[in-house]
Amino acid sequence: MSEVSPFIGGSVRVKASALIFLNAALLLTACAGSDHLISSGDRYVAGADISETYALGAGDKVRMTVFSEPTLSGEFSVSTDGELSLPLIGNVAVANMTLSQVTGQVQSLLADGYLRNPRVSMEIISYRPFFVLGEVKAPGQYAYASGMTALNAVATAEGYTPRASKKIIYIRRFGEKVEQAYELTPNLRVMPGDTLRIGERYF
Repeated sequence: MSEVSPFIGGSVRVKASALIFLNAALLLTACAGSDHLISSGDRYVAGADISETYALGAGDKVRMTVFSEPTLSGEFSVSTDGELSLPLIGNVAVANMTLSQVTGQVQSLLADGYLRNPRVSMEIISYRPFFVLGEVKAPGQYAYASGMTALNAVATAEGYTPRASKKIIYIRRFGEKVEQAYELTPNLRVMPGDTLRIGERYF
């Protein structure tokens, strides 16, 4: 009676394991390829002014001027609760509001029993910081500058590490939980509060 060599069974087990590994690798490749890479849109508009549509949030700082009322004017920061603490009217919720909306709200509150025909103007004097993570030499939090691009942000974080992928950058908007892949081009803009992540290249 012939015996089955143990090496034959071992070979079968190795082939089965290799097949499982290959299937898993193909599945991972398919999942990675399903990520939508953004290469156009509002982030790629060079020189666009964000101040009119920008939604205020924690970390932003504004200068308020109440005409003929210097004691009510000054610089105020949005708190972690999304509020501005202002003279006379107290805490005002401003999170996710544009500057023009906040200006109108403050003017209405001041007119409600405090001032006759108040005139209010506001401007953003500093935006909330952004963050750079991943394959950069100095990951961390940095001050936002108007018109900043993703390449500017990488330079601010002292440049790429040798392992960095330089074609794609992952960005998570302020207040969102999911990051999105973007094509890393010279005109890709950073927004206040963004979290940028430079991935690692594998070949």
